[in-house]
This record gives sequence, C-alpha cells and structure tokens, in this order.
Amino acid sequence: MSCSAAIIILNWNGWVYTRACLQSLQEAGFPMEDVILVDNGSEDGSPKSIAEHFPTVQLLQNQQNLGFTGGNNVGMRLAVNQGYRYIMLLNNDTEIAPGFWEPLLEEMEASSRTAAIQPLIYFLNDKNVLWNAGGRYHSWIGFSQTKLKPKGNAPYLTDWITGCAILVRSSVLEEIGLLDERYFAYFEDVDWSLRMRKAGYLLKVHPGSIIYHEAGAASKSKNKGNEGFLSPKVHFLNVRNQIFQLRKYCRHPITWLSWPVHFLIFGLMLVHFTVKNRKLKRKAILDGLMAGMNTLLKKEA
Repeated sequence: MSCSAAIIILNWNGWVYTRACLQSLQEAGFPMEDVILVDNGSEDGSPKSIAEHFPTVQLLQNQQNLGFTGGNNVGMRLAVNQGYRYIMLLNNDTEIAPGFWEPLLEEMEASSRTAAIQPLIYFLNDKNVLWNAGGRYHSWIGFSQTKLKPKGNAPYLTDWITGCAILVRSSVLEEIGLLDERYFAYFEDVDWSLRMRKAGYLLKVHPGSIIYHEAGAASKSKNKGNEGFLSPKVHFLNVRNQIFQLRKYCRHPITWLSWPVHFLIFGLMLVHFTVKNRKLKRKAILDGLMAGMNTLLKKEA
C-alpha cells in the first residue's frame, strides 16, 4: 500500500459475520497484518476461531463488552502507537468491494483539511440498494439524518460519517480525541463528526469506494419475539444518547424547538410500545430519558 493505514474491526459474538468480512478483505488484497481485530468479551469462541483462520491479524481481547466506543478506542490506541497515519473503523457485518480503500486514501492524501472520509454503503443482502451515502445534521433541531443518494461521482462533503465505515486521519485523533465512551453505542459517530468539524476539518464521501452492510447484525434477533426483532437496549441507548446530543449541541435559543420536537418523538414511541404491549421497550424509553438527563445534569453540575 502507498499509505500507512490500519483497519479496526470490532467483534462481539459475531464470528460468522467477522469471518466473511475478513475473507472479503483478504480476497481483495488488503494486508491482513494491518487489520486490528478487537474482540469485545465474546462468549462464542470467536477469538480462537479468528486466531486459527486469520493468524496474521492483530487480535486484541477485551475481558468484557466495552461497547462500540470502548472497543474501537482500544484498537485505535494501538494503531496510533504503531504509527499508522490513517485508521479505519469497519463494522464486522460488512463486506468490501475490491480496492475500496484506495480512493479513500488518495483523497485523504490530496486534502490535508479532510479529517475523515467514508465509502458508499449498500445493503449486503440487496447490493443494488443504498444504505448510506453520508449524513445531514439539522442543527436547529439537533437531528441527524442519513443520506440515501450520492452527489455525483466525485468526492463530496457530508455533515457526519457513520461509524460503520470511517477512515480517519490519526493526527486529527490526537487533536480532538477518540470516541466518547459515555455513548457506548449509537450517536457516537455523529458526536465524533461534529467535533471534527468544530475543529475546522472537512468530512467527505467518496462514491468511488463501495462496501456492503448487513445493518444491525449485533442488535437484532433473527426471530421475532414479543418485543419484536430489535433489542430493547437499542431503544434505551438511542434515547439516552439523543439526549446527550441535545445537551451538548443544542443551545439557547434553538432549545425551544429542538427539545419539544424530540420529546414529542419519545412520547409517540411510548404510545406505540404501549399499544403493541411491548413493556420492555416502553421501559427502555423511560430509562433512556432518565439516564440521559441524570448523567449530563451531574456532569454539568
């Protein structure tokens, strides 16, 4: 490779997805010794399988699940210490198109103001449908939105980049810091992106780079239960972390609009789960509201 780049993949009881991801990287010719695999306290034998099938991958094992934020931070610290100029976070439930990293690295080399860049991300099970083409952040209501259409064939600016696949400049991490571990998972990528932009950097999407994403493999059940497919913990984290975002980025006078809008959304979610008799998810929403408010009130005090 022409540039010093490491790819960090986080695994948590997801050997089937992780194996497919690593195989796609290997088949595309990415140097496996530049892959840092962080196992987040798996209990399915993943570390042993990874070591046996991909012996040149750098395998780190956490004793417990540190979340998306803590797990990836462990990998990024190692990559920074090893002197990598660029670090990519890549979800384990992804598969890559050949040469996906080259356009990303070329653009980063060409533009020193670019802090991070992402590929176009399509659904793994329907490779003609786009999952993510960047993100918009509506600052007046504190709302982050995923773009579903690319802007032409050349690299273009984006407000925020999904943690599913983000290539970051190591020197920027030394300036703005790693992922905020209070988030654990969800919205941490929006926060990270906004911090980069606040420091004066650009964020981009490169349509010439393509990967495929399963979407939610670690958070949804294969079989529909009384609470649906999605874990109640996902709703807890989404609500709590959205409040983190509001408290951090929505200041007076836009609080008069942003807060009512989101609490209306939370209220509608409570009504929906009450009607569906999904008690655990209803409780998750309420717990998320309390945790989001209490955590930040204590911090601000």
